[in-house]
Amino acid sequence: MKILIIEDEPKTGSYLKIGLTQAGFTVHVAADGWDGLDQALNETYDLVVLDVMLPGLDGWEVIRRLRQENRILPVLFLTARDDVDDRVKGLELGADDYLVKPFAFPELLARIRTRLRRNQASPSLDKLSVSDLVIDLPSRRVTRAGIRIDLTNKEFSLLELLVRRAGEVLPRTLIASQVWDMNFSSDTNAVDVAVRRLRSKVDDNFVPKLIQTVRGVGYMLEVLSK
Repeated sequence: MKILIIEDEPKTGSYLKIGLTQAGFTVHVAADGWDGLDQALNETYDLVVLDVMLPGLDGWEVIRRLRQENRILPVLFLTARDDVDDRVKGLELGADDYLVKPFAFPELLARIRTRLRRNQASPSLDKLSVSDLVIDLPSRRVTRAGIRIDLTNKEFSLLELLVRRAGEVLPRTLIASQVWDMNFSSDTNAVDVAVRRLRSKVDDNFVPKLIQTVRGVGYMLEVLSK
């Protein structure tokens, strides 16, 4: 999952990027409001962490313009502005959460994960597809090139995660937390075994290949010709 941090204080931005990257996210940092708005409008992110007091364009204006453009991605304000009026203003402008500095990183991480889980649980399209692979979510039916593929519950959840995040490298830690709801241990190869079994069903007898291994990191779903 990709997170955009719009934060002008270099130490805070670096601290957030390191912590969230270690937690399994892909993180980009913008140091002023204009750059942050441009990235949020022209790139695909799952969540934005936004400061209020920014050079160029303040956080209030950034979220106002995002909502004017009908961008519905979650926004979490992370700011030293701790007045009740400020919190109310942020939420009324369309923020999904508001956390005051100084903050505890575990709390920020928990809020981000909670927000992302809510988004994943919200109503979505009934079908997902990549190339000739089709996932029917209500019936939990998977087909490739029109051929029915039988998957276990965990294999289905793993495939759904890969398809929803197609084009993104998913670390083993993220896969373990999303599919098994557990912390990943380097002593277990549960993720690798599950991916290998899933690949044998959805890739071995088909072209193009979809599930790619990113050595030392994890896996991604991307269409390769051969």
